[in-house]
Amino acid sequence: MGGGFKTAGCALALFWSVGSSAADACGTFTWDVKHERALFAMQPHALPAGRAPGSAPHLRAAELYELMLAPDAQVTFVVAPGRKTPKPDSHAGLARIEIRKAGMYRVSVDQPAWVDIVADGKAIGSKDFQGKRGCTAPHKVVEFVLPESRNLVLQLSNANESARVTLTPAP
Repeated sequence: MGGGFKTAGCALALFWSVGSSAADACGTFTWDVKHERALFAMQPHALPAGRAPGSAPHLRAAELYELMLAPDAQVTFVVAPGRKTPKPDSHAGLARIEIRKAGMYRVSVDQPAWVDIVADGKAIGSKDFQGKRGCTAPHKVVEFVLPESRNLVLQLSNANESARVTLTPAP
């Protein structure tokens, strides 16, 4: 009688551990996103995103920000966003980033927003991306090969009213 209870308890514990790992959508990235996940667990710096390049705040790498975005129509982009058809009522914003060493970097966001990076008036194509439904810590990670520059503009579009975002060197 006691053995049956113990077996049932072990089966229940196994069920819960399998169920909880299956429910952790954030744990299913194929890239190592431990650094990004640790940043998303922190309190973000809240800032209004720029509506034009001149009003864009400066973001530092390896910090989490929550950008307050504006309706798409109120944002003057440096280049047209790569996603041509925004969802209804979508929001957007700009931020400046500085890269002191050229290399592979990741922009991570908490939602399926469109992410562009612009250098010297031209969009830099992304190298790769991953997104995970049901995960907001982060939801989407986009990799870019970025030049050393003090004049890069991060453009978020097709987003909600605010977006949590971070920039990290890729491992």
